[in-house]
Amino acid sequence: MTPDADIDLSGLRCPLPVLRTKKALADMTPGQRLRVFSTDPESQNDIPAFVKMAGHALLQNQNHNNGFVFLIQKK
Repeated sequence: MTPDADIDLSGLRCPLPVLRTKKALADMTPGQRLRVFSTDPESQNDIPAFVKMAGHALLQNQNHNNGFVFLIQKK
């Protein structure tokens, strides 16, 4: 699945990855996909929890190159 947008949140610590993800999704239209890369270990739990709470779809969640990649589809 090809993302419509990417954000690299390397080096940012909690709560900034979730806040930046939320802001990026706010600028997108329903159905678009956002790929997020984060190095914050808390992101493993925080971003999926935010996605679920906000009603979006988490299409991918994986470890990648000392970080985490999330593919989110805006609902």
